[in-house]
Amino acid sequence: MTTTTPVDTKTALLDAAEAVISEHGFAGASLRAITSNAGTNLAAVNYHFGSKEELAREVIARHLGPVNAERLRLLDQAEKDGDGLRSLVRAFVGPVVRFGQHLPDSGRHFAQLCGRAMTQPEPVLRELMIGELGDAIHRFKAAFGRALPQLSRDELLWRIQFMVGAMAHTMASVELIDEIHHGLLDTRDVEGIVDRMVRFVCAGLAAPLSEDSE
Repeated sequence: MTTTTPVDTKTALLDAAEAVISEHGFAGASLRAITSNAGTNLAAVNYHFGSKEELAREVIARHLGPVNAERLRLLDQAEKDGDGLRSLVRAFVGPVVRFGQHLPDSGRHFAQLCGRAMTQPEPVLRELMIGELGDAIHRFKAAFGRALPQLSRDELLWRIQFMVGAMAHTMASVELIDEIHHGLLDTRDVEGIVDRMVRFVCAGLAAPLSEDSE
């Protein structure tokens, strides 16, 4: 007879929560659906996490922790080498888009969860993500400010927001992209997506100021 260890149960709950929340959002993801998906029960959620919010926090932290570490490593390298805007953008978007390439199903679930948090009314997910991303956001804002000194603070922040929006929409809309373009775009070509996004975002960040914004 096979027994399930506490570690197995916790991981199963994290995997299940990730899949269910990515599909239904935090508010729409019932603990019943999560525990059913994990093959466990509500008592296990209470034991390992205490609440659905803490379960969601760990879902986010287990991915964003390593992703942010990689972003900051690339940012440090880009600043040390003086590689300019393209390297900063690649450090910002690359690890986020790329992290799930070796685990496509899990990666796509979490990418969709992140996209949902950033593009839909998901206040709990958004708050949890901002808390996890705080240090990286601060570092990147400063780096982009140094790389784009011609931009006012407001203009810089808007352009960073547009960059985040492009990244979030792409992450959240993989299935929609497949449907709209009838499979003509390879949404599993992670490096191709990163390269195209970096070129697109760099052009937007460095675009000339209009007369109205000067």
